[in-house]
Amino acid sequence: MTRPTTAGTTTPVTTRAGTTERATRRFAQVSVRTRIAVLIALLTALAMAGAGVLVYTLESARIERAVNAQIDQEIAEFRNLKRDPNTGRPFDDVGSLLHVFLTRNVPDDDEMLVGYVKGEVPERTRNRYGQEVLDEPAFRAAVSDLADTGGTRVIDSPAFGETWVSVVPVVGTLGNGALVIVNFLADEHDELDRTLRTYTIVALLSLGLITTVAAFQSGRLLAPLRTLEETAREITATDLSRRIPEQGNDDITALTRTINGMLERLDGGFAAQRQFLDDAGHELKTPLTVLRGHLELLDHGDDPAELAETRELLLDEVDRMSRLVGDLILLAKSRRPDFLVLDEVDLDALTQSVLAKARALGDRDWELDATADGTAVLDEQRVTQALLQLADNAVKHTDPGTVVAIGSARGDGRVRLWVRDVGDGIPPDDREAVLERFGRGQVRPGDDGFGLGLSIVSAIADAHGGDVRITDAEPHGARVEITIPDRRAGETTA
Repeated sequence: MTRPTTAGTTTPVTTRAGTTERATRRFAQVSVRTRIAVLIALLTALAMAGAGVLVYTLESARIERAVNAQIDQEIAEFRNLKRDPNTGRPFDDVGSLLHVFLTRNVPDDDEMLVGYVKGEVPERTRNRYGQEVLDEPAFRAAVSDLADTGGTRVIDSPAFGETWVSVVPVVGTLGNGALVIVNFLADEHDELDRTLRTYTIVALLSLGLITTVAAFQSGRLLAPLRTLEETAREITATDLSRRIPEQGNDDITALTRTINGMLERLDGGFAAQRQFLDDAGHELKTPLTVLRGHLELLDHGDDPAELAETRELLLDEVDRMSRLVGDLILLAKSRRPDFLVLDEVDLDALTQSVLAKARALGDRDWELDATADGTAVLDEQRVTQALLQLADNAVKHTDPGTVVAIGSARGDGRVRLWVRDVGDGIPPDDREAVLERFGRGQVRPGDDGFGLGLSIVSAIADAHGGDVRITDAEPHGARVEITIPDRRAGETTA
């Protein structure tokens, strides 16, 4: 009969997926230290249990081999007994043979020898096992079944445990009889059981000790991870100055060092980004102020000539802002993987082409210092842009008719391209600053640059895996050199 369902009542159903998900979530909440300790405990327990089973199996097999060897030895001695040692004559009957063998044989503690003549027990060896063994129905049945054929049977005696009954029949002119070899394995198994119980106690104590040491040691090993978690929790978007302490020289220390390096790069990147935005805002503020001031003063009733002059001034400021924005976009793209389009470029043709283009920059005595032979893998457009920027800077810092030279060379695994002039030069104290964004050294009157030219050159060189070097020219002036790795076709940048 189906029970009716009350309207509006929903019976919650737990699906197998939901149960599995909750179990996974509970397992995930267990600490790594606990999981390591439990895993080590399980593996140790399995190893110890496997060792115990293996020892039990091997020892049981050893006991069986020892009993078989003992039985074979008794049978061999019995069959080799053909004459009476006292008289030197052959035995007259089975009873005499069994009597001599039983009286001259000293059985082990777990062994008993019994002689049968025509189904009766004339004699047996004396030891701790008495007549009660011979009276057991299982023993009698085994002797009766093996009396004619011989062999060994294992019986489970209620009083003596596992017992092996081996029968050696005697049939011939001496009459009928049998030698029965009885082996009791209870003592051997009891000793093995005691050994295993001792092993179990020692294994459990060892398991507890190993688990405790594993939990303690895993806690020590994972301590840097907890420190890492606490430090990561304290790091914010505005404060990346925290670092994780580095201790030891293992994998976790290597991970800590890698994360510290990542934080260092992030901190440097954010700092550079903030500086970049501050500098860009500062540089854009001046042209925007000029635009706003002139627009506020602009009057439609003014003289058309004045309006035209103001229009030209505003357009000039807009052009300056466009150049600034273009330079900033170029610098932003310099970190992208697709900034360069690498190809195999002939260095001699590249140098000659840059020199030809530079002649249009100003009335200077343009010279070619040297050209490199062969080809190199680089971005021809970006390198041309960088060299022309250096040539433009040289024009700004030299007088008409003075020498400005361009050249290229290769050697020691590097390709060098440079622009040399005999102008004002760059003081050593300013050489690092002028390579930074908005960094400017001493300039001539009328130079309306933003201080981004050399930073663009540096960004292009850095994208190629190279750098920019500023030195003094001879007899005076500046020599700015772009140095990049000399790569062949098929090689990539670092």
